[in-house]
Amino acid sequence: MIPIAAVIGVATAVGLGAEHRWHERAEVASRRVLTTVLWGLLPVVIFFNIGTLELTARVGAGIGFAYVALAATVGAAYLVGTRILRLSRPSVGALMGAAALGNTGYLGLPFTAALLGFDELPNALAYDVLVSSFALVTVGFSLGAAFGTRGERARDRLRSFFTRNPPLWATVGGLLAPAALTPEWAVDASRVLVLVILPLGFFAVGVTLASEAGALGRFPPRLTAPVAWAVGLKLALLPALLFTLSTVLLDVPDSYVTQAGMACALNMLVIADAYGLDRALVAAAILWSTVFVVAIGLVLAVT
Repeated sequence: MIPIAAVIGVATAVGLGAEHRWHERAEVASRRVLTTVLWGLLPVVIFFNIGTLELTARVGAGIGFAYVALAATVGAAYLVGTRILRLSRPSVGALMGAAALGNTGYLGLPFTAALLGFDELPNALAYDVLVSSFALVTVGFSLGAAFGTRGERARDRLRSFFTRNPPLWATVGGLLAPAALTPEWAVDASRVLVLVILPLGFFAVGVTLASEAGALGRFPPRLTAPVAWAVGLKLALLPALLFTLSTVLLDVPDSYVTQAGMACALNMLVIADAYGLDRALVAAAILWSTVFVVAIGLVLAVT
C-alpha cells in the first residue's frame, strides 16, 4: 500500500504541475489519458478478470446491498443538505452525488489488489461496472438534472451508457467467454495494467483539481462543513450500511465493502460542470476523501 500511496502522490503532483505550466495542453493530455484508459486498458483488464468471477448468491446479494446502501446514503445526504446545512439546491445536489458515487476504478481497483490480493479483483470489477458506472449515469445525472441550473436529457446519458461504454461490453464478453479465451497467463498479464491505470488516473485527477482551483478558491481547499459531511457520508455511512447488510443477511465479498468506501468519484465534476452543481464542493470532497482513503489504506497495510 505504501508504493500505491507514493504513486498517487507523485502522479497527482505531476498533474497539478502540468496544468499550472501548460494549462490547456495539460487538459488535452488528461482527456487523452482518460480515453486511453476507458477504451484501451480497462476493457482488457475487465475481460480477462471478469471471466474468473464466480456468479454466486454472495455476488448477487452484494450488488443488491450496494444499491440499497447507495439509496439510503443519497437520502441521508438530502436531509443533511436541506435540514441541517440549509444549502442551496446546486449544493444539495453536489453533496448527494459526492456522498453516493465513488472512485472505484482508478483508486478502487489498485487499492483492492494491494489490500485484499488480486483474487478479489473480479469482484471489485463487478462492483465498479455494475454499481458505480450504472449509478453514475442514472443516479448521478438525475441528481444533476433535478438540482442543477442547466443540463442535458438524462435519457441521452443513459443511452450513452449502453452504446459508448467499453467496460460494460467487456464485462458481458468476459462473462460469456469460454475458459479457453481467458487463460491464466493472460489474466496475470492483464493485472499489470491495473497498476498502470493508477498513475494515469491520478495524473488526470491532478490536472482536474488544478483546473478547478478557481472554483476551490484556494488549494488545498478548506474542510468546510458541507465537504466534511460529503466525505463522512461517503467513507463511513455507505460502507457501514453495506457491511451491516452483509453481516445480518448474507455475507458478501470483502472487496464490495472496500469499493463502497472509496473516495468520491472524479466523474462527479463532469456532472457538476454539465448541470451547474456546486463544483467547489465536489472538487474539495474528491481531494479530501482521496487523502483519507489513502491514509486509511496505509494504516491497514502496516497493522
